[in-house]
Amino acid sequence: MYHAHVYFDLSQELLATHLHHEITANRDDILRIFPLVMYKVGPHDKPMFEIHFNDNQQGFVNWLDQHRKGLSVLIHPNTGNDLQDHTDNAVWLGEELPVRVDIFK
Repeated sequence: MYHAHVYFDLSQELLATHLHHEITANRDDILRIFPLVMYKVGPHDKPMFEIHFNDNQQGFVNWLDQHRKGLSVLIHPNTGNDLQDHTDNAVWLGEELPVRVDIFK
């Protein structure tokens, strides 16, 4: 399984909400989409929402890249090694942002 974290500034809440609705309405290959988190949580240094999906066989990553409207997205596998998943195994769409890896040590 993979996780995608869509990051936004508080001033971009409407943009993030719109993308969240687009994913919910148009993608049936998503296992779960979580509500917007309006504060920093876990290793994430910005507000974000999280998406779980099995694989990219239906082109979700490409679709997300085309619809993210400038928002940064961290995509990583869920292998059980959180540090490696959020760093070495991570792929970014858009600007790479800081991830607070100190919580994994």
